[in-house]
Amino acid sequence: MKKLLLPIALSFALLLTGCEDKKPEKVTPVENFNLNDYLGTWYEIVRLEHRFEEGMEAISATYSMREDGGVKVLNKGYKTEEKEWSEAEGKAYFVKSPNEGFLKVSFFGPFYGSYIVMDTDYETYTMISGPDLSYFWILSRKPTLDEKILDRLLAQAKEAGFDTSKLIYPDQSMNASMNNDK
Repeated sequence: MKKLLLPIALSFALLLTGCEDKKPEKVTPVENFNLNDYLGTWYEIVRLEHRFEEGMEAISATYSMREDGGVKVLNKGYKTEEKEWSEAEGKAYFVKSPNEGFLKVSFFGPFYGSYIVMDTDYETYTMISGPDLSYFWILSRKPTLDEKILDRLLAQAKEAGFDTSKLIYPDQSMNASMNNDK
């Protein structure tokens, strides 16, 4: 049985509240968003902790196209206590326009939550918010991220209202060794 993993999504309780079009006041989705450049695998560098990711390391999210025009989301992570990999598959669709980095994502049938791309360069990093300030991630195309880029993104996050003192930095060494940190 698959264990629940939602590194780039939202917890079940949050999804039930219908948060697919909500966003924090100071968070602005990327304009001129290019989904094709965004597709592929990203590694979790920083997150705010949630029950669904507690004790997980080596977390990644892989985005690909669905036949219906949506985005397939495959999240994978290593449960350290259980010593096993866990994955969850979801789907995402644009909330307004495919040119705006504002999507709704679901891992639970008809229930969706906000997935807001706040900043990305498509090749190195992406910064994501959920519907409120308790959901935040920084992802990288590699299991590591340059410290200068990370510092700049953390400053942006703090300015947007996220509590950066509560961030979790998951261990990506398993992914780094599998990918030779390319």
